[in-house]
Amino acid sequence: MTNAALHTRVCDIFGVQHPIVQTGMGWVAGARLAAATSAAGGLGIIASATMSLPELTRAVETVKERTDAPFGVNLRADADDIDSRLDLLVREGVKVASFALAPKEALIKRLKDAGVCVVPSVGARRHAEKVAQWGVDAVICQGGEGGGHTGPVPTTLLLPQVVDAVDIPVIAAGGFFDGRGLVAALAYGASGVAMGTRFLLTQESTVPESVKRYYLERTVTDTVVTTRVDGMPHRVLRTDLVNQLEQSGALTSLPRALANAVRFKRFSGLSWRAMMSEGRAMKRSGEYTWAQVLMAANTPMLLKAALVDGHVESGVMASGQVVGVIDDLPTVAEVIERIVHEAESTLKRLGADG
Repeated sequence: MTNAALHTRVCDIFGVQHPIVQTGMGWVAGARLAAATSAAGGLGIIASATMSLPELTRAVETVKERTDAPFGVNLRADADDIDSRLDLLVREGVKVASFALAPKEALIKRLKDAGVCVVPSVGARRHAEKVAQWGVDAVICQGGEGGGHTGPVPTTLLLPQVVDAVDIPVIAAGGFFDGRGLVAALAYGASGVAMGTRFLLTQESTVPESVKRYYLERTVTDTVVTTRVDGMPHRVLRTDLVNQLEQSGALTSLPRALANAVRFKRFSGLSWRAMMSEGRAMKRSGEYTWAQVLMAANTPMLLKAALVDGHVESGVMASGQVVGVIDDLPTVAEVIERIVHEAESTLKRLGADG
């Protein structure tokens, strides 16, 4: 019997057995990985930003064919076809809609009225407070140890701030890979953990095996937070390409970014209008220059080069610092079973028999 402390608010809200979320990693979190996670009792999330609507439709159908457990879809709120994507989630009974950038209040209400849980990611206390006021069901709080776009505040400092600021469930991300981390997150007041790198390095992950082996050879100091990939802080594996990007200037970065923008437009189905609208929103935030905005299209295409095409020498690999403490490629079911068992053992050792 699972320790009562491991049955949290997110288990009830999402309808899952374990408070473990697999994040919506672009090019990585497809139907196979999401279905495996949900079937094992966690919450699997399909990453749809790099999928066309027909591709997303097939992915949702595939997950439903493989499991009747709840799952989620990660969305871009600014997608031209967002209305069609929302209709798809509602029609197919998808349980959770997650967002890297928070959607507008009206979109949140539309999803909630249809019975879909809304879960944006946040990297600051003020962001959590804002979306909580808008009525989201939970937030994923990612500290600086996490892979991909990340802030400077480590999870151990950001998480208690966010937990204290909002009444909704908080899911901790950034630095988690085992049962001890799950217990630590619960001790801070979180209702579960979300993991990217740990799920990327599983048998069900579609990342090429050669790339997975490359990840497994890295240490905790082999990641770097760079703004040269897309103009925003992005934690990635340190490679020769990343070192070159770090040393490059605008004269080389901007032409590459513009070329990647054309390629990403073709893959994502976004219009130039939508991409420019997002750029203007980034600029209005006051945190980014126009050069950074133009570079933003680098991310999806450089990630695809490595995570889909297998070209570690010419691509970029998002990664959390936990890459340095992961040394195996288990199945998703083995990962979740291991985390739960270790969490139970840790709670027992601490005297919390539940």
